[in-house]
Amino acid sequence: MGAFIGDALGLGPHWYYDLGEMHADFGPWISGYTDPKPGRYHSGMKAGQLSQSGIILEMLLRSVVERGGYDEPDFCRRLDEELFPLLDGTPMNGPGGYTSQSIRHAWKRRVKDGAPWGQTASHADNTEAAERALVLGIRYARDPRRLAQSVSSNCLLTQGDEAIVAMTTAYCCILGALVAGERLDSELSDKLMASVKSGDLPFHTVTSDRLKAPPRGDEPSRAGTFASPDALLNVSYMAEAATDPGIRIEPAWKVSIVYGMPCAIYHQLPAAYYLAARFSNDFGSAVLHAINGGGQNQARAMLTGALTGAQTGLGGIPPRFLDGLGKKTELMDLAARLAAAAAG
Repeated sequence: MGAFIGDALGLGPHWYYDLGEMHADFGPWISGYTDPKPGRYHSGMKAGQLSQSGIILEMLLRSVVERGGYDEPDFCRRLDEELFPLLDGTPMNGPGGYTSQSIRHAWKRRVKDGAPWGQTASHADNTEAAERALVLGIRYARDPRRLAQSVSSNCLLTQGDEAIVAMTTAYCCILGALVAGERLDSELSDKLMASVKSGDLPFHTVTSDRLKAPPRGDEPSRAGTFASPDALLNVSYMAEAATDPGIRIEPAWKVSIVYGMPCAIYHQLPAAYYLAARFSNDFGSAVLHAINGGGQNQARAMLTGALTGAQTGLGGIPPRFLDGLGKKTELMDLAARLAAAAAG
């Protein structure tokens, strides 16, 4: 639900790289759902509705809930039958008012070129796959091996760069750890690294405990693993930065300036980790600072919202964020069914 809220919050003020322009349109502080301005991204939509990112997130959520787990052919069928007929390959078109680069590429490969799924990924470096695959981070929160396998497979449908797949998988592993009860703190990366050492997470590493020198002998095989575990490590650095009194980002929305406003995943994840650590018990502050940072604030708020919601629980989300969300009842039912499956 945190991810859906973050997506809908970003609908109006999405992609303002000039903060002065954003303030002129929405005031000095965005505190809730807003209508997009004419001529902007998502123009014509209404406050509280989902963008295409939220629509695809719901599509995967519905597939996982109805099929009892990740069924890749079923999800691909839904894309083919429910989304792609509504696209034309251009950015400012389709459900939600905008279609991302990686979805446009997958549409072209499937619809124009007739390529099979598995030959549809682009080299886009955005968070498009992470925004939907977070469903799998929740569903398999207590099965890290299956979590990593399903997320990486799902990501490869639309994004093929190994570094992007690694960072997407790492984000979902972190989300899964929070769902399973871990804290987003300076110790989280060590716990994730223990899963790497045990072989449950597919990241290559040669170091010994706490990143000390490796033992003498042959290097472990890299077969079937990502190049390094670094994508699992930055979350604890961000958590440490958020709690270190000698490091202050004030106001917190300026995290977007520190780590960058653009869409690339390497800008988005550090900001989301920082905000989710700093406001671990304050869902509203986390997502609103994500939104008020401008740039690709919609993705930032989705990723932050999921991480923070995993820490606060549904009861920690202020009711106004739920009440103003389009399809609230339907989405909450799906989320509850996902949570029940994850707990089981």
